[in-house]
Order: sequence, then C-alpha cells, then structure tokens
Amino acid sequence: MTRTRREYKKIAFALGVALVTFFISYSIFDTQQSSLLAIIAFLVTLWTNEALPMAVVSLFPILLFPAFGILDTKATALHYSNPIIYLFFGGFLLAIAVEKSNLHAWIADKMLGLFPNTPRGMIFSLVITSGFLSSILSNTTTTLLLIAIALFITDEVKLKMRFALAIAYGASVGGIMTPIGTPPNLVLLGIMNDRGMELIPFFQWTWMVAPLAFAMFLVLGWLLSLGVSTTPIVRRSKPKALSKAQKKVLIILFSLVTLLLLNAPIKPYWNGLGLDESGILLGFGLLLFAPGFHLLEWAEDKAKIPYRIMFLFGAGFSIAAAFSATGLADALASYLVSLTDLPPLLLLLSVAILITFTTEITSNTALISIMLPVLYAVAQQTGINATLFMMVATLCASYAFMLPIATPPNAIAMSSGAVDVKSMIRYGIVLNIVGIFFIVIIAEFFWKKIL
Repeated sequence: MTRTRREYKKIAFALGVALVTFFISYSIFDTQQSSLLAIIAFLVTLWTNEALPMAVVSLFPILLFPAFGILDTKATALHYSNPIIYLFFGGFLLAIAVEKSNLHAWIADKMLGLFPNTPRGMIFSLVITSGFLSSILSNTTTTLLLIAIALFITDEVKLKMRFALAIAYGASVGGIMTPIGTPPNLVLLGIMNDRGMELIPFFQWTWMVAPLAFAMFLVLGWLLSLGVSTTPIVRRSKPKALSKAQKKVLIILFSLVTLLLLNAPIKPYWNGLGLDESGILLGFGLLLFAPGFHLLEWAEDKAKIPYRIMFLFGAGFSIAAAFSATGLADALASYLVSLTDLPPLLLLLSVAILITFTTEITSNTALISIMLPVLYAVAQQTGINATLFMMVATLCASYAFMLPIATPPNAIAMSSGAVDVKSMIRYGIVLNIVGIFFIVIIAEFFWKKIL
C-alpha cells in the first residue's frame, strides 16, 4: 500500500469516528454541541494516527469551528495567541540555549554521579527531580528546563521516550503537592475564598497531598521502567570545565529560577512579586539574543523552535472556549447533578472520572474554573463536604496523562520528538486509572477525616 493510500484511509477513518461521535452525541446534546464533540473526535483521531502533520491538524479549529457555527474565525484565532503560548516560546528559547551551549551534558553528568546510572535509576531520578521542582515552580517551566537534559542522557530511542515522559508526568504528579504548583490549585483556593469557605493552609495542603504524590511517583517510575535493561548507562564524554557560554546560560537559569521563586506567593506568609510568569519566561528567552549574551542567533536557531506545539496549544485553548460558548460544559454539569442520588463514594468516583477524561481534550484551568462552582452547588444540595468534593476535582484536572493537549508537560514531551501520541496514550491511560483510584481512596479514607 502506498503512503498516499494509507493517509487517505487514516483520514477516512477519522471522518468515520467523527460521524459516529456526532450521531451518538445527538441523542443527548443539541446539534451545535454534538458537532463540537464530533470535531474533537476528528482532531484527536488525526493527532493519534498521524495522517497529517500535527501542526496542520492543530489549525483545523480555525476552519471547522466557524464552518459549523461553534465560534467565529476571530474568536477562534484569538486563542492561538494566548499568553501561555508566549511562556512556552520563552521556555523553548531557554531549552535551545541549554542544548546549543552543551550545558545539558554537564548537568546530565552531575545527575549520573548522584543517582544510579541504570535506566531504572535515571527514570526514578527524573520523575522525582521533576516532581519536586514542579511543586515550587510551574509544571510547565519545570518540564521546559529539564527536557533537554533527559534527551541527552542516552542515544537509545526507546529510553529517550521514557525519560521525556518521566519528566512530563513527574511534573504533573508533583505539581499538586503545593497550592502554587499548578494553576487549578490556585483556581480552587480563589473559588473557596469567593464562597467564604475556610481555605486550606499551605503546609496542611502539602502533607495532605504528599501521600498521593509519593504513591504516584512509585507507580510512574515502575511503569516507565518496565522492560528496560539493567545495563548501566555509559557516560558520553566526560564534560570539560564550564565554557563561557555555559556559564552565561547557567547564570540566566539561576536568575530565572530565583525570580520565579520570589514571584511565587506562599500565603499568608508572602504575596510574591506579582509578575506575570509568561512575561518572565519570554523576557529571559529574549535576553539570549541581547548584546553581551549572544547565546542565540535568530537566523541560525529559529528552525529549532517547535511551532507545531504552539499551534497545538492554540487548538486546546480554542476547544476550551468552545466548551463554554456552546454550553457543553453546563450540559455536562447538569448530568452530574443527576448523579446526586448515588452513594458519596460512587459520586466522588464519578466526578473523578468525568474531570480526568474531560480535561484530556480541554484546558485543565478552564475546565476547573467552569466545574468548581457547579460542584460547590452539587455539594450544597447533597450535604457532601464541598471542600472534599472540589479538592478531588482539582487534583484530577492535573492528572491527565493521555493526550498532548491535556497538560502543558505532555505537549512539551511531544515537542521533543522523542514521544509519539500512541506511546503517550498507552502509558497515559494506565496512569489516569491509577490516579483516579488513588485520589478517590485517599479522599474517602484520609481527607474526609481532616476537612
């Protein structure tokens, strides 16, 4: 079968999935909402079977949303310039500078000296390093800073994939450990404050969530280590003393991390500097071109910027907006209210499943902003502890591991070129199920006694 014929078959299959999704959805939702679900199914299928380049598929919402009356062209296209995309842009520039200066070789050598240099040892070290960093920095920033290091450690393609996923998944797992680790956590605290609910103190949050994160670290490291050899990773060449360019990059990275730490609020002890994180990363990325640094040259390095991932996130943000514009988010919430007759444990499980799998195809921050007020109302109607109910939903919004549009770390791993969508789905669905199980069990038997 020729390549062209295979591509036609894959596109036809995606169209078939979209049609089936539409007709099934139409029995529950209206035409506009069913069309949105069909388009999402079409996009996800094409991202998965790779019939067309990822960047091309990611631009389809600009064509399809207006064509089906979901969002007009201007409203759709605006989401492709979301501020978070410029955070990525700045982070990608920093990652390119790390790789170009060969600083990642020096850092990788230091890591190999601290941890067991077997594949399993490296997977666990990357999971733990990424997880703990993302508890104080954003999971996006953490993944951007570490991804080049993971890809340098080995030349083996399968190991590169596992190392990239270790960082991406580790960042998502660890981001829940503090209220500042990931945006949905801050959204929860903001909505609790608006509702006059008692806020969860910073350190109480940490020790409540730590058992969940540690359990997920162990499962994640074990899962990614399945089938790897026990042969020690051979160090490439022993890195020389730091060069002038490497020292410049190291100074920039140290300054960036320091500024991000000072910018992070730890209420009620510290309100942070109040700077926008997207602006911080973009500023430091552009600094690499400045006189005195000259670490990047636009003509030489622009080709290394993964624009396809920026388009991918534009698609994700436009899908999130479409969920609100079509009323699909409210429709899903109304079905959730109909579950209030279930026993509390099954209701928690239903919420966990709904949030985890819905956030695979929409922004976790947007989803949790829409769903938390609804869940608060449901809790008020049923007498369930609202804080417990909302906490479960918030953490599930960060534990989506299957698709590149689900979380920023997933998209960054995909941008590395070491991870394909099929591998992400294969590992991700296991972690989704395990995450749901751990969150519900810990909520039922641990958090319920505290909150």
